[in-house]
Amino acid sequence: MFVDEIKIYARAGHGGKGCVAFQREKFRPKGGPSGGNGGHGGSVILQADHDLNNLIAQYYQPRLIAQHGEHGLGKGMDGHAGKDLVVKVPCGTLVWDPAHKLIADLTEHGQQFVLSKGGRGGLGNRNFATAARQTPRFAQPGEPGEEGDFLLELRLIAEVGLVGYPNAGKSTLLTAISKARPKIAPYPFTTLHPQIGIVEYEDFHRLTVCDVPGLIEGAHQNVGLGHAFLRHIERCKILVLLLDMAGTDGRAPWDDYQQLLSELKLYDPGLLKKPRLVVANKMDETAAEKNLKQFKKKIRKVPVLPIAAAFDQGIEKFRDTIRKSVEEASAE
Repeated sequence: MFVDEIKIYARAGHGGKGCVAFQREKFRPKGGPSGGNGGHGGSVILQADHDLNNLIAQYYQPRLIAQHGEHGLGKGMDGHAGKDLVVKVPCGTLVWDPAHKLIADLTEHGQQFVLSKGGRGGLGNRNFATAARQTPRFAQPGEPGEEGDFLLELRLIAEVGLVGYPNAGKSTLLTAISKARPKIAPYPFTTLHPQIGIVEYEDFHRLTVCDVPGLIEGAHQNVGLGHAFLRHIERCKILVLLLDMAGTDGRAPWDDYQQLLSELKLYDPGLLKKPRLVVANKMDETAAEKNLKQFKKKIRKVPVLPIAAAFDQGIEKFRDTIRKSVEEASAE
């Protein structure tokens, strides 16, 4: 199960109470105040971890409760502080408050954010002794820990985003260029959640590629699966628009291209400002060559890279092209 959005409740620990006590020992019947301080409450802390890829742990444990601080004791003994609750989340996790205001964006491995801060422990009565008030009989209560409801949203961090209609061959392409093994089948919506693949080169350079479920008309209005996962391409440096140039599902490739651009624009106009590469897949089919010629006539000044992902045709050129495009995008 892939979970990329979850509501959670977080409560930090309360601070312990300060103690009211007096020193009573042999030969010191009136030794003065000796109440210890209460311990601080534990905080709820989110920590980004590159070994995680979704929020499924928070799905099964949406209530995050940190430990309370212990109360102070006599003889000047302070209470133990509550233990912080450190919750690991995937890199790319955004944290929203109840007003839907972004309060944190965890993108780097090991990056931490204090979601709820623990309450401060109360002071014992020894802290209030003065020359005029030598036997204070009061202490501070501990402060309550912060609490609240939050929304965690995951936006995968990848350099290349694969976008296309269902059955265009995105999963086949991801399999051809990386060691990722998404499910591949000859029917639409085989991919039900984003897949991340690592493209490795001979000089040990690596690229991350994200394959999102296929878009259809109306994806920006939550039609199909596209809307739920379009957020995962927002961090990509370049977009690859993969087209079924053979038109195996009865659609014209030039119509698919225009519709993809329209859906991206309606979802977030900023996506069209990203560098993009148009790739013509299924060039092994008989109708592909004819459709490619018509595509170039109808969609002018748009370079097209022909491939046949199922037979590894044009894959090496595609790998080199996306590497060059990512390097150019990074240099800007």
